[in-house]
Amino acid sequence: MRVLGVNALFHDPSAALVVDGRVVAAAEEERFSRRKHGKRPVPFAAWELPEGAMRWCLEEAGLRPGDLDAVAYSFDPALAKPAEDMGLDDPWDPLRLMYAESVPGFLATALPGLDAEQVQFVPHHVAHAASAALAVPSGAPGRPVSVLVLDGRGEATSHLAGHVEAGQVDVLAAQALPHSLGLLYESLTDHLGFLRSSDEFKVMALASYGRPVHLDALRELVRATPDGGFEAPIPDWTRFAPRRAGGEEDWPPVYADLACSVQARLEEVLVELATWLHDRTGDRVLTMAGGTALNCVANSRIWRETAFEDVWVQPAAGDAGTALGAALHAHARAGTLPEPFTTAALGRGWDDTALAARLRRAAVPFTTPDDLAAEVADVLAADGVVAWFDGRSEFGPRALGHRSLLAHPGNPANLERLNEVKGREQFRPVAPMVLADRAAEIFDEGPLPSPYMLFVHRVADAWRDRIPAVVHVDGTARVQTVDDDSNPRVAALLRAFERRTGLPVVVNTSLNTAGRPMVDEPREALELFGSAPVDALVMGPHLVRRASLFGQDGRP
Repeated sequence: MRVLGVNALFHDPSAALVVDGRVVAAAEEERFSRRKHGKRPVPFAAWELPEGAMRWCLEEAGLRPGDLDAVAYSFDPALAKPAEDMGLDDPWDPLRLMYAESVPGFLATALPGLDAEQVQFVPHHVAHAASAALAVPSGAPGRPVSVLVLDGRGEATSHLAGHVEAGQVDVLAAQALPHSLGLLYESLTDHLGFLRSSDEFKVMALASYGRPVHLDALRELVRATPDGGFEAPIPDWTRFAPRRAGGEEDWPPVYADLACSVQARLEEVLVELATWLHDRTGDRVLTMAGGTALNCVANSRIWRETAFEDVWVQPAAGDAGTALGAALHAHARAGTLPEPFTTAALGRGWDDTALAARLRRAAVPFTTPDDLAAEVADVLAADGVVAWFDGRSEFGPRALGHRSLLAHPGNPANLERLNEVKGREQFRPVAPMVLADRAAEIFDEGPLPSPYMLFVHRVADAWRDRIPAVVHVDGTARVQTVDDDSNPRVAALLRAFERRTGLPVVVNTSLNTAGRPMVDEPREALELFGSAPVDALVMGPHLVRRASLFGQDGRP
């Protein structure tokens, strides 16, 4: 069975191809269009399809549109209600619904040869749920798991709590709009001067610098309900702090305190929702998806404070992941249980020969070292910054050692340095990559291994002064563990770096600059290397040194 999953209605448009239960390809449209998040989540943009991602997925598998058994679209217009009936103030929402109803024709036009009758609508939150519960790597396919989905909105709800067994999603609770923890957090994001439906992770980072001084007031407003749902009216934020226009470089404590208070209340409610779900199912494993599941601080509290033994978050947990979930759901509905999820490296990739050809075409001097790990470890040990481009790109928002910027964790100035390179706010943390078999001695109070950077861990006291660049202000770090099976080149680099420094950790942040999607293809890697103060560029097994390209002083 060959199913193309498509997410397009709100934001983070994406496509995923699943063949006989195996994920063959998955990519976000932003990597092709170079527009961050693909598009803005407004009704006027609902007609835009992830045409670049769809075409690439088919090309990767050598398929034509007519070869598909189904196209699964992650929104079901039959379940939607008028915005005013849901308590939403959006007079243009009917336009979005009209586009959704017309999408079979749009898809058949975008993919010549596709029969519009092959398009299936999958409810938005069911697609989210399937992306996690049908792909969970632990245990045999079809084993019982719980699933918790929270985001801004779907057709008429903002949440799903369910039990999944043998590929079937049994919905136990769903919170009707307008109550939405995702929209609440988005509203705060906007109030703090950030871009809503884009910069929520900045609020999470800022929260660590504040105190939860408004927590009692928020507990009166935002609370879980006995039926497994919640109440989350959006307050007048000026009651707590004046609106921030955005663009200012200073951050008075009043804003960090508000972010901290909302983050703390979000965590408490999520723990209550997960506890309610465990009381109903008794499952050992909780799976999570939806944009709120990208809140790694909250995920860690759920792992610590609920009775679930294991918590697994789908790495493309935002709306992009619904393309994958829609395709998996269509497989399960047809009687095919998907294979367990094994890697987020599902995007575009180039083999070693193709990368060398790209470098020669660009007239860039490079070497192909016998021991790449040793040479790159030397650069990092000398406090150089390395752009790392290797293998297939990641599906989801986290750089996981395929499109990364790497640096020395022992130099505390490297946090500020990397934020300046990327043009980011200075309160933003960077993350550690660590060998999976070394992680437990350095990081605790979080699930290990942690291959997708979706939980925070406390940094052990003995290590905080040794790796200060990756220790957030609250003493935690968002860890990514690496092993030889998942990423052999990075694992070799970590061992080589430890031999030189005694540290089995390197700094990892995404290979991009502020406001731009992660680098996805070789030309973009070369453009970033040419425009940013980066000391070396790895492209597969090949190494470009800034001095050889620009001269010993690093200048043209």
